[in-house]
Amino acid sequence: MAGLTLVREANEMKKYFSCAMAAAIIPLVIFCLAACEKNAPAPAASAAAKGLPQMDVKKDLFGSLPNGTAVEIFTLTNRNGLKARLMTYGAILVSLEVPDRTGRLGDIVLGYDALDGYVKNNPYFGAIVGRYGNRIAKGRFALDGVTFKLAANNGENHLHGGLKGFDKVVWDAEPQMEDDGVGVKFTYLSKDGEEGYPGNLEVMVQYLLTNDDELRIAYEAVTDKATPANLTHHSYFNLAGGATDILGHELMLAADRYTPVDKGLIPRGELAPVKGTPMDFTAPTAIGSRIAKVEGGYDHNYVLNKAEVAMGLAARLADPVSGRIMEIYTTEPGIQFYSGNFLDVTITGKGGRVYKKHFGLCLETQHFPDSPNHPNFPSTILLPGRVLKSLTIHKFYTK
Repeated sequence: MAGLTLVREANEMKKYFSCAMAAAIIPLVIFCLAACEKNAPAPAASAAAKGLPQMDVKKDLFGSLPNGTAVEIFTLTNRNGLKARLMTYGAILVSLEVPDRTGRLGDIVLGYDALDGYVKNNPYFGAIVGRYGNRIAKGRFALDGVTFKLAANNGENHLHGGLKGFDKVVWDAEPQMEDDGVGVKFTYLSKDGEEGYPGNLEVMVQYLLTNDDELRIAYEAVTDKATPANLTHHSYFNLAGGATDILGHELMLAADRYTPVDKGLIPRGELAPVKGTPMDFTAPTAIGSRIAKVEGGYDHNYVLNKAEVAMGLAARLADPVSGRIMEIYTTEPGIQFYSGNFLDVTITGKGGRVYKKHFGLCLETQHFPDSPNHPNFPSTILLPGRVLKSLTIHKFYTK
């Protein structure tokens, strides 16, 4: 019995010392953890200490219009160091810096160093175009039994919203900082009768430069009267960073059909197959390989191989020399491929570089040209109570 009593007392002593030790150690551990957490650098500070880029959006004055209106410019930087500059005049993408396969940044969009160039002689470099992107035949369309007459600013046809489209107005702008990127939200009210269009059209365009190296462009619009609306972005891309023209770029378009055009670049109405023609980019093809067989060069709308409003791959553009690749995804039913046919030596752009023919190309996600005059095309008529929503994503990487 005495032995059992000693064992029992020994066990009780072990329990006492274990509890006492735990009571002493746990507060010490909590104190150490708290001290470590307090002294640990914040993620942004840690990134800065390592020399890594910080996600940022900055606002500056870019200049003033002849009437004295100030134009602001926003610089977006993502965590990988990609940079985009956007200004309130035309909601224009002024520059877009992405790395080549060696990691060296290069500006891949055409434009000017100063505001003056965009105001005096801008073939829509980097702009948001509307109210109707692309062409409307003879500047006319009928809606609800009424014929509307628009400006004929492209020969006898209407182009990109008219004499003073969305590319030539000053938008309101609001910088945005989100978890996955930085951006700018632009808004503009196109008043009833502006450039001949019916209805007050409220437009929102958001650019977002993400940490996945995407430039996302989201569009929304509402109206108080039925009106055509076809919004798109009009950057001239050169993935070589301006080192060469774009004829050596390789292009893939996810489109088995396109809309053939007349001499005024107005669709004739049919959806023609690209197979067996110089229009076929269903496999990656050098842009210059067959351009001589296309009168005037490429300036055509392609019908994407997807449901009308579904998000899907539209294009893949690659520059074999720099290794830069751009993929475009969109909810739009078409994409306009324009090979910079009308660029000429009269345009001197960034850094004093002369922009010659085929020095940049456009890939404009959109509804089809002249849709208000083609009932068989997807409709571009926005009705009161409805919301136009569209999203296009430009994804960048190297190979």
